[in-house]
Amino acid sequence: MVLGVALAAVVVIAGTLGVPRQPETPAPPIVPFSEFLVAADRAQLKSVAIDGSMLELTRTTGETVRVSAPSNYLSYNSGILTDLAKAGVRVDVRAASTAPDALEYVWLTISVVFVAAFGYSIFRMTVGKVPNFQPGVEATGGNAQRVLFSDVAGADEAKEEVKEVVDFLREPQRFGAIGGRIPKGILLIGPPGTGKTLLAKSIAGEANVPFLFASGSDFVEMYAGVGAARIRRLFKQARKHSACIIFIDEIDAVGRSRGGQSFTHEEREQTLNQLLVEMDGFAPNQGIVVVAATNRPDILDAALLRPGRFDRQVTVGAPDVNGREEILRIHARKVTLGSGVDLRRTARGTPGFCGADLANLINEAALLAARESRREVTADDMDAARDKVLMGVERRSLKMTAHDRETCAYHEAGHAVVAALIPGADPLHKVTIIPRGRALGLTMQLPEGDRHMYTRDYLEAQIAILMGGRAAEELFLDQMTSGASNDIERATEIARAMVCNYGMSSMGPLAYRPGSAAHATGGAGMSEALAQRVDEEIQKCVMRGYDAARHIVETRRAAIKALAEERLVSESIDGDRIRTIVEAHAA
Repeated sequence: MVLGVALAAVVVIAGTLGVPRQPETPAPPIVPFSEFLVAADRAQLKSVAIDGSMLELTRTTGETVRVSAPSNYLSYNSGILTDLAKAGVRVDVRAASTAPDALEYVWLTISVVFVAAFGYSIFRMTVGKVPNFQPGVEATGGNAQRVLFSDVAGADEAKEEVKEVVDFLREPQRFGAIGGRIPKGILLIGPPGTGKTLLAKSIAGEANVPFLFASGSDFVEMYAGVGAARIRRLFKQARKHSACIIFIDEIDAVGRSRGGQSFTHEEREQTLNQLLVEMDGFAPNQGIVVVAATNRPDILDAALLRPGRFDRQVTVGAPDVNGREEILRIHARKVTLGSGVDLRRTARGTPGFCGADLANLINEAALLAARESRREVTADDMDAARDKVLMGVERRSLKMTAHDRETCAYHEAGHAVVAALIPGADPLHKVTIIPRGRALGLTMQLPEGDRHMYTRDYLEAQIAILMGGRAAEELFLDQMTSGASNDIERATEIARAMVCNYGMSSMGPLAYRPGSAAHATGGAGMSEALAQRVDEEIQKCVMRGYDAARHIVETRRAAIKALAEERLVSESIDGDRIRTIVEAHAA
């Protein structure tokens, strides 16, 4: 349709510009008005053509000239025309005309294009004709593209939830014999990168049925009726199969809650209404399972989440240490690992990583090995890739002055010694003064296991560790630098969470939320006096951590000095060497 309109516009433009025009002849010369008066008085005129205020004179000699008459001259002196006629001079009156110029053709062309575009838009909005939309179709019958449950790791509970759908698609008669019906929809909920799309593909792979996939943004258009038409087309194509799976990624783009006073989302609401009808309406959907993924379930419409549409909601969260190890083994199939690589150790050192992060880690390790022309990935490559993902890329090109290196060394030594000695802290992994990312130095800790909740002692230890760098700067260098700004910000955030969210202060077990949003979030609103008390409690939490860090730094001066001096030489020190230095310089 768009091509047809474009061709029509081209034809009109070409026709307009291609209209044959009469060859232009030179215009007669313009002479003074006095010559007209003299020629009329001497009977030297053969004809006079009046064109507005312009007179075209033909002399008896055959010469043609033009004369510009004064304004309203012929109106006030109409007798002269009578005298000319009596003298046998032919008098003609012409309509004023102007020759078309190139600008007129340009404006005509623009007008034609505008009218064509406007008409096409009206046609789209009124008739409902939409551009071709074909959802992605993946036939899972071939083993080359087939994804199975064995290819999905770290989501055992989620696989158990969706396994019933696979069994029903394989043997529908077994469930139908007892009156059971297949779930019409499964909503996969989880953070980005946890494998929701891969899990949906594995459902189709295990059931060996066609897999139709689309994105929520595919149904969002500015033209009325486009999204609803695409939803109908998607389900129409799905009904051609005896059984299939429809996967809609990022369904929150089209499934947001309806309501509000604005009419700007009317088209999106029509699309959502069509999706609701297709999932549980009058049209039969036997054998069609809709699988959707989102990381924003809180904004989805309630009608979309009710039983009969998305009957089952499956949470796909970040994997634990066992799940991370399984994911690493799956991705490690594509690379050659050295004998010294311990995937269990790597999994333990990557808490909070999702499947996409772990795949990126394996890829980074392979790239590091290939960069150094090695044929297998070593344990050092895995550690370097993990540090790169966690701490950023090393910026060895950044030249630091001797004073900045010394300041950074003592700052990081303060963090490290406090982390090594304060109870309840995570074990140290590495301390470096090599700039990484936006930081000039880093102290990295690796937890021994996954943490799902935090104790008050652990949070206070984290604040003390963050304050260790500032305390070392003050005691050893007698100065304060801006390098502790991020530490102070993070410590304040932890203290604020302890007071306002976790109830770990003398303010009591209440959730405090500033402003009018407090009631919407279930927290208590704060007056000015109460806000002042909250600020005082936050200050007390941070200062307790600062005092604890300062006490450790004062009593372990020798350990901090030895650690800073060694770091100026080696730049990076691992956790075992740090513990050795701290034990050798015990108070």
